Amino acid sequence: MTVRQTDPRIDRRAFLQSAGAFAASLAFLPAAKATQTAGVKQLSGLFPIGQTPFTPDNKLDLECLAAEVKFCNRGGVPGFVWPQIASGWSTLSEQERLDGAEALLAAGKGGKTALVIGVQAIGGDMATSLRYARHAVEHGADAIISLPPEKASDQAMLDFYKTIGAATPLPLIVQSSGDMSVELIVEMSRQIPTMKCVKDEAGNPLARISEIQQRTGNKLAVFAGNGVRVMIDEMKLGFSGYCPTTGLSDVYQETFDLWHTGKHKEAFDMFGRILAFDSIQGVSQYILVARGVFKETTTHRPTPGMGNQHEDKLDDAQKQVIRQALDEYLKPYLRA
Repeated sequence: MTVRQTDPRIDRRAFLQSAGAFAASLAFLPAAKATQTAGVKQLSGLFPIGQTPFTPDNKLDLECLAAEVKFCNRGGVPGFVWPQIASGWSTLSEQERLDGAEALLAAGKGGKTALVIGVQAIGGDMATSLRYARHAVEHGADAIISLPPEKASDQAMLDFYKTIGAATPLPLIVQSSGDMSVELIVEMSRQIPTMKCVKDEAGNPLARISEIQQRTGNKLAVFAGNGVRVMIDEMKLGFSGYCPTTGLSDVYQETFDLWHTGKHKEAFDMFGRILAFDSIQGVSQYILVARGVFKETTTHRPTPGMGNQHEDKLDDAQKQVIRQALDEYLKPYLRA
């Protein structure tokens, strides 16, 4: 791949305000090699995509968003990412993005959960993405993540991520999508020193991970997305991290921990519990209410391209089914 050099825009003030960012980037290693260092958050394991709560009058509920972070801290969940696709990021105003980031970063201050802020902007607007990135540094984020600009060429995507990566010292997670090639991901990892991870959702990630690992010297962490429906296969192949939604992230982490301590059968059984529970109607929209994180009055904005997953209201009987299943089948395994 032939590329041209661009002049990165570096915010030196933001860099100086994040003296610990370089140390944090050292922990962004593939799962098999990750070790916990005193004072450094380990960037592997479960990094759920935060769901976005709203009040009945359609205002961003900062209290519930903060509660989501505290839930992850209580449950020993190593990371939390907001806002991305499952968060409905494209429905949020710029002010909601900034207010939400400040609320969750304040809530997670002093905790062990690494907080990752999404910095993509509508239309791929670079100036807005840079504002989000610098704001994340100023308020204590541990890493940033970004979707690529839509319908951009390989060169345009490379230029975009080089600029974002140079704007802060924070570890950068590249979110792949569409037909983003392994070749482009490898080239990004060569040219962007802060790029420590790819959340790979382009093509068939199961078929790509070995090539990404081999061609980057196994120095680039690879996270799994797509709802984390095939976690057993992903762990066998060596994915470093996993990005489901938040509601059962502590049980996912238990699955991860069992697998990586050699208890493969127990991990298989634990993941089966997750899949069985997720098959219950309405779980995705009610699980955080049932677990005491969101309120009974919490609402969600419909997200373009995500179907009508939040539009049908659950009746009391179905809510009780979810609460009963949670209590009967998963309660012994819940950490939070």
